[in-house]
Amino acid sequence: MTDQPWVLHVDLDQFIAAVEVLRRPELEGLPVVVGGRGDPTERGVVSTASYEARAFGVGSGMPLRVAARRCPDAVFLPVDREAYDAASVEVMEALRDLAWGGVPVVLEVLGWDEAFLAAGAGHGELGDPRAFAEEVRAAVLAATGLHCSVGIGDNKLRAKIATDFGKPRGVWQLTAENWSEVMDDRPTTALWGIGSRTGKKLAALGIDTVAQLAASDARVLAAELGPTMGPWYLRLGRGVDSSRVDATPWVPRAHGREETFQSDLEDPDEVAAAVRALTRRALEDIDAEGRPAARVGLKVRLRPFITLSRSLTLPAPTNDPAVLEAAAVSLLDRLEPRDRERPVRLLGVRLEMVPPPEGY
Repeated sequence: MTDQPWVLHVDLDQFIAAVEVLRRPELEGLPVVVGGRGDPTERGVVSTASYEARAFGVGSGMPLRVAARRCPDAVFLPVDREAYDAASVEVMEALRDLAWGGVPVVLEVLGWDEAFLAAGAGHGELGDPRAFAEEVRAAVLAATGLHCSVGIGDNKLRAKIATDFGKPRGVWQLTAENWSEVMDDRPTTALWGIGSRTGKKLAALGIDTVAQLAASDARVLAAELGPTMGPWYLRLGRGVDSSRVDATPWVPRAHGREETFQSDLEDPDEVAAAVRALTRRALEDIDAEGRPAARVGLKVRLRPFITLSRSLTLPAPTNDPAVLEAAAVSLLDRLEPRDRERPVRLLGVRLEMVPPPEGY
């Protein structure tokens, strides 16, 4: 047992949609879909949907046009990243101000809308973690007007998974005691860290459920999925996680920008110009970090829906716009000749930075 006997995972409910409803109270109770420029006749994907819209089968990552067919009465809104950034800051400040066991909490921010919490070193009696979870929910609501759900676990993995059981606006607890009862019959993709691709690899080995994964042979997993990842998946199946809640700020390794074009780009000069423009936008982001780029990546989505990626390591790290633009454009030449002739639906440029002096 570490000095973090309980871990809480805080996850904002329908965060982006909830922020929009706070700004427009008249949307309360209506199906709200946020994505792209807010125009379902244009190309774009759903960033988030309110629970009312989800009832019609609308979900994140879905094309806006499909969302409009499923829920024609939905209110479509454009993405406003600055508003979500500001709301996220308020949420995290509210969490950071909390005390548990008489001392400030340890807060590990995972993204815009979720974080881990644990009692700080030297804490006193923690009491019922459910009581503190409700205190967390009330504090976030009072400070921001936003609702959240809280998962309680005896480690980060279990706390993270528990949150989904508590949504929306609830609290759920998952520990070693009820792990098997709750998780055994669930698919392996119900585990944090296992996506659909890994789930298919496990299924090919005859492993479909969490219980089957927990009972699998570590040697087989290592041989089929790698000496590091195989045993790690086995630990996931058993709910094992020794990582601590860490307040060290996350340091990005790269910044990228991408754009979906409302009309396909067919002129090679237009494509190259768009790559240069995206590179300049990504460069603004890494300049704010104060670290030059060491590697450049390009993402290209072609008609009808073929996605390709290419990357290269620069001869020397740089933040020279001309060098980075030329490197990004050169990656277009690494596409197959037949692919270079296809119309382009989307482009993305990613600039990977040198590590900070203290490392990651």
